[in-house]
Amino acid sequence: MSENRINRMRSGAWGVAAAAAVTIGLLSAGAANADTFVPLPDGHKNGPGVTLSRTGEHAVISPSLAANGAGRVVWVSGSARADVEVTPEGEVGPWNGPSNRPGSNNSSTHGASQLNTGYIVGCQVSIGDDAIGAQAAVGVDSNGPLGEASIGLNLGPGDVAFVQISSKDILKPGVYSVDYQDAEIQIQGCAGYAQARAYTVVEIIGDHYSKTTLYGMPFSIG
Repeated sequence: MSENRINRMRSGAWGVAAAAAVTIGLLSAGAANADTFVPLPDGHKNGPGVTLSRTGEHAVISPSLAANGAGRVVWVSGSARADVEVTPEGEVGPWNGPSNRPGSNNSSTHGASQLNTGYIVGCQVSIGDDAIGAQAAVGVDSNGPLGEASIGLNLGPGDVAFVQISSKDILKPGVYSVDYQDAEIQIQGCAGYAQARAYTVVEIIGDHYSKTTLYGMPFSIG
């Protein structure tokens, strides 16, 4: 084999290696900007006349296409279930009991017991139980079919918002559930870290009013 041919083969081998290195570098850069899948644990809680559970919860987190560090998107999925043993039947109203009786005027559901599920989203706030109680949060509804709605939030440092995914009236004892798949929440204006946490609430109206809340595990949105 001639010396020239050997040199050409060596040059070709180095060229292939260099091309492979560039390809790996591009893939690594892409991986850094790829979606992040976050599995979340199941949970349950017992309350007066109700058992709450959440299963199959997970989130998929994406960086902002603007690449400005202040925006990101999260798609959330899960199933919230309420096994209700006792509730007044039908829409009987929050003022259905005698005046000055405990529970006769405490309902926020405007006429029926209710299952309500969604997410608490915060900018530069660790969403523990103390933060939930201390923050004056803004409520936001999805206003669209589950899995198709896109909810937009503008959050500054220290801001917290309650994002309702869906609710269901409870008109008689039984099992009620809300399933959601890839419900989209867009966060803008948060230059610091963002965090989210699921919530599920059941309010039982009537003279023996009760409110039971199940929180999920907090997770980072980047």
